[in-house]
Amino acid sequence: MKKVKKLFAFLTTLSMVLMMSAHVMAAVDLNAKYEVDTNKIQGWPQAADIASDTGILMDADTGTVLFDKGGDQQRYPASITKIMTLLVAVENSSMDEQVTFTETGVRNVAADSSNINSKVGEVMTMQDCLHALMIISANDAAAQIAEHVGGTEQNFIDMMNQRAAEIGCTNTHFTNSSGLPDENHYSSAKDMALIFREGLKNKDFRSVLGDADYTIQPTNMTSDKRVMHTHHPMFAPESDIYYPGCIGGKTGFTNLAAHTLVTAVEQNGTTYIAVVMHGVELSTCCLDSKALFDYGFGNFTKTAVDGGSVILPKGMDVNVLTTKSESSNGKIETVYYAGDHQVGTSTVDEMAATATPTPETAASETTGDTLDQSGESDNADISGTSSSEVSQNSKSTLDTQSTTTGKVSETKGVPALRKILLMIMAAMVLILIALLAALGRKERKHRR
Repeated sequence: MKKVKKLFAFLTTLSMVLMMSAHVMAAVDLNAKYEVDTNKIQGWPQAADIASDTGILMDADTGTVLFDKGGDQQRYPASITKIMTLLVAVENSSMDEQVTFTETGVRNVAADSSNINSKVGEVMTMQDCLHALMIISANDAAAQIAEHVGGTEQNFIDMMNQRAAEIGCTNTHFTNSSGLPDENHYSSAKDMALIFREGLKNKDFRSVLGDADYTIQPTNMTSDKRVMHTHHPMFAPESDIYYPGCIGGKTGFTNLAAHTLVTAVEQNGTTYIAVVMHGVELSTCCLDSKALFDYGFGNFTKTAVDGGSVILPKGMDVNVLTTKSESSNGKIETVYYAGDHQVGTSTVDEMAATATPTPETAASETTGDTLDQSGESDNADISGTSSSEVSQNSKSTLDTQSTTTGKVSETKGVPALRKILLMIMAAMVLILIALLAALGRKERKHRR
């Protein structure tokens, strides 16, 4: 058994090393052009292109991607990197901690670098540093936060990369906490949206993010107050580009990255995250983001399902979705798809799911009762539904019911990527079996 565990650990480690190597060696192609992939989804509202190289619009609650233009393509993030710095910091420190500036932070005090003019030996609270990080993009604060939280700056950077992997980022590699230029420091619009989405779950993250204004009081080394106001035009009420419901975000710029922008807007209980990368001007990024928010709020609606919610184009019925359900640890998680595109998830207690009919089952029973009583279906329930659609809904019901026995059920909307991953896993199992067989032969020879 120990040898089996060692072999399995070896294969797992090898896979991770290969994946990390591929990321580090990846090159950012700034000349590549991309189409709006979500426009290819059948029944999806068509969106106009944006001027920025890449961009994404994501629902913060479900993780549904409403707009995707090169969302998985690597770009240099510049200072939107600080969103990850903020997340790792609030998860590993408290707001009232005293941060003492050292050469690590002060070396970033330069005329061509955003900073708060910190001095060696100056003491500020973590809350002060985090607001300087997000409001005026202070690079000295970023480096000092990293050293304070991580013990060393490099250890904090390792924490950033580890946290990105945990969140599900697949096209991100950080080499610093500020976003200063480095060819091996990159991310993607989708990964930055995932990081920002994770941050919104943290109350301290939201607290810092939500302040457009902040004042650092006099410290042990200065008698002056440091008054700060947001650089994000869509978050500044006085700006012509202010967007109602904006709850914050982060700007970024370097010559290589061009302009990058992350923004969140909440309206009527729905929060969307827009990320645009490699824009010509900050105003261009703002207009792109505004167009994405207008598209999202104008064309989609959130619909509750048992244990969760889905984001659907207006007019699309939840009953046309396909599902994939899996039972684990007494819970049933169901993923909803429009075609191959994930639009939401739900999680329910397995015992409750066994006792309570699913929405699909209830709809089927209602339809059956209506047919029994009147001999025809009610248009208000299944308007325009063909016999093939009814058959598909029945299949979805059977799939959902099968999860109560602990089996995985899957309808036609399974993404191709999942199939590829299953094939890879099967290949790894075969390799493991072969290694075990060879090991068995070797042990038998040894006994002889």
